[in-house]
Amino acid sequence: MTAENLAGNMAEGKVRFEIEDGVGLASMDDGKVNALSLEVLKALLEALERAEEEAQVFLLTGRPGVLSGGFDLGVLRGGQGTTPAGGDAARELVKAGGELALGLYGARIPVVIAAPGHAIAMGALLLCSADTRIGAEGSFKIGLNEIAIGLPLPAFGIELARERISKRHLTRSVLGAEMYTPALAVDAGYLDRVVAPEALLDEARAEAHKLAALDGRAHHVTKFAMRGAAIDRIRASLELG
Repeated sequence: MTAENLAGNMAEGKVRFEIEDGVGLASMDDGKVNALSLEVLKALLEALERAEEEAQVFLLTGRPGVLSGGFDLGVLRGGQGTTPAGGDAARELVKAGGELALGLYGARIPVVIAAPGHAIAMGALLLCSADTRIGAEGSFKIGLNEIAIGLPLPAFGIELARERISKRHLTRSVLGAEMYTPALAVDAGYLDRVVAPEALLDEARAEAHKLAALDGRAHHVTKFAMRGAAIDRIRASLELG
């Protein structure tokens, strides 16, 4: 299938999606740090939903050097303070991020992320939401820096961190805003392994095909048995707003 833009023109070509050999591939590229605007988040959720209907695996990646730098800070701050509680647009953005994270974490098909570089704040939470996370080697930063920049970590983010980040790293990652290189991010729990940048997408596709060969129904049922309680807590946090 030919790559296509998602969510009409709202994401302005920043999200591309294609299905090939049972793998739904979504690629983010805004030419900068892949900031997650409301339009981009909606396009990514649309891509995931399409993959759940038409593919066996969902694969998400970014542009060279960056998966995502996180939420659009201009919207979060809105010129009126430093917390997401400062405005309706900020709250809507954070909720959309939570809905995407929930969709990824509880997806009916396996989810693979190929991180070409930096994955910061909501970008790191995308990693926490995926089943398999492969990163590119390099001097990149991965982690939850919210507290360092004066923003509280959303409730859904805390739940995901508890589920995916190593207990040895949880406090320093969430409350200490510690940033990791890709190699150290494996030990912390953000990534499963790292590979050379030029091999990243091939490795991720190979992993996607490996997961696609599993029994889809058994995978889905077992995922919900394993993650159901956390999924319920994340959903409840989003409903509370």
